[in-house]
Amino acid sequence: MISTNTKTPTIDNIVEQTQTVYSLPLFYDRLNEKINHPRSSLADIGQVISEDQGLTVRLLKLANSPLFGYHAKIDSITKALTLIGTQQLRDLALAVSVMGSFSGIPNDLLDMKSFWKHNIACGIVSRSIAIYRREVNQERFFVAGMLHDVGVLVMCTAIPDSVKEILQDRLSNNALYYASERKYLGFDHGAVGSALMAKWKIPPNISEPIEFHHFPSSASKYPLEAATIHLADIICHSMGISQIDDELIPPLENSAWNLLDIPVSQLDTIIKQSETQIEETCAILSETL
Repeated sequence: MISTNTKTPTIDNIVEQTQTVYSLPLFYDRLNEKINHPRSSLADIGQVISEDQGLTVRLLKLANSPLFGYHAKIDSITKALTLIGTQQLRDLALAVSVMGSFSGIPNDLLDMKSFWKHNIACGIVSRSIAIYRREVNQERFFVAGMLHDVGVLVMCTAIPDSVKEILQDRLSNNALYYASERKYLGFDHGAVGSALMAKWKIPPNISEPIEFHHFPSSASKYPLEAATIHLADIICHSMGISQIDDELIPPLENSAWNLLDIPVSQLDTIIKQSETQIEETCAILSETL
C-alpha cells in the first residue's frame, strides 16, 4: 500500500531537486547559440562539440554505425555535421549527454543498463517507423524515443522513497508502472520528463512526445510524433526489451495506430530492421555509463 502521510511532490519541485543535470543546459545553450548565429561555420559548431572528447568519440562511432549506414567513413565532427545535419547532430549530442548526466541511482530503484537499452531501442524503433513513413528529420524521432523515459531518472534522483513505493504498488497490484505513478502522484514520468525538457529549452517536437508517449491522443501539437514513440515503446516491450523485469506491455491507443496508418504486415520488417541496430548502438552509447 502506498503511504499518503507525506506531502505529495509536484512536477516543478521534482525537476528543481534534480541536481545531476545542471551542466547540460549550458552545453546545449552554447551549441544552439553557435548553430543559430548567422556567421557560424560548421567548424565553429563542431568546435563546441569537440571540446568534449568523450562526446565526440561516441558521436563519431554513432555516425559510422549501422544506424546511419553511410558507406564513406565519417572521421570528423565537421563531416558528421555535413552528412547528418546540424540540428540532427545537436539533438543526438543532447541524447548522448543526457546518458552521462545521471549517476548514482541505486540498483533497487533502477537497473541503468536495462533502462538505457529499452530507451535506445525505443529510439531506434521510432526512427525505423519514421523512415517507413518518410518523415523529415528522422533523428528527432530517435532522440525523443531515446529520452522518452528520462522522467523516471529525474524521479529516482529527486524522490527515491516515492519511487520505492510506486514500485511496490506496481508489484502488489500487477499494475502498469505509469498507472502506479499517476495513482500516487497524480502525474507520470512523461510529464516530469517533458518539464525537464522545457527547463532545458528543448524544442516541443521532442518534449511533447515525451510527455504524452503513453497517451498520444492528448498531444495537441505533435500527435504523430507522440503516436510514433507510443507504438515504438509498445513494440520494445513486446520484444522483451523493458526497463523493469516483468513489466507489463502498455496498451495501444487505437487513435495512435490509425494516425500512423502502418500495415500490420510492415511491423515485422520494422522490427527486423531495428534489431540489427539495437545491440551495436547500445554498445556505443553505453560507454557513457
